[in-house]
Amino acid sequence: MKNKVASFLAPITLLALGACATPFKAEVSRFQQLPAPQGQTFTIRAASAANEGGIEFGQYASLIATELQEIGYVAAPFGAPADMTVTLDYGVDQGKERTIVRQDPFYDPYWGYGSFYRPYIVRTRRGARYITGYYDPFLYSGFNRPYDVDSFTVYTANIDMKIDRNADSKRLFEGKAEAKSRSNKLPYLVPNLVEAMFTGFPGNSGETVRISVAPEDKR
Repeated sequence: MKNKVASFLAPITLLALGACATPFKAEVSRFQQLPAPQGQTFTIRAASAANEGGIEFGQYASLIATELQEIGYVAAPFGAPADMTVTLDYGVDQGKERTIVRQDPFYDPYWGYGSFYRPYIVRTRRGARYITGYYDPFLYSGFNRPYDVDSFTVYTANIDMKIDRNADSKRLFEGKAEAKSRSNKLPYLVPNLVEAMFTGFPGNSGETVRISVAPEDKR
């Protein structure tokens, strides 16, 4: 119903996202029985009473309203009855610590070029001098190389969206978009998750896809 540029990627393991450098990658699951858009009206409410009427929630609801109107649905005037109710929930967890041990790719005990016989430096009491020696792949394996240890926090953010038909309370759509990130800032995460949710919306019912949203400077 709506075409956007999307990349279907390998399963998400660890996403170190940069706002202007790395695509935002999300896993999106959708179940739907939505009717074809023919001007049906909708209203949006928060799943959590704590978010209802909030300015932050209003910004996210506005993003969803824009997406639905581009498809062909119509936002109901404030206080007026609507054909459908969209319920939105969102959040980010406390994060989990991750550690990566990385070998130094530039470390080499030898200087110069060659496959087995390569010059290297040996320090003596008289100073350093060059010697041509035999390259021992076991002695100078990755286990002997210097390495770096990086520790950081990975957060999991998600949005949960449901659409119900008001006439009979029938559930028409259930969708969830989730992403791992080194950011826990909802104003950055939620808009990207909304865009992922509406990429190829409403999608094939029961299908889970991995979607990449282009970084901001390439849109």
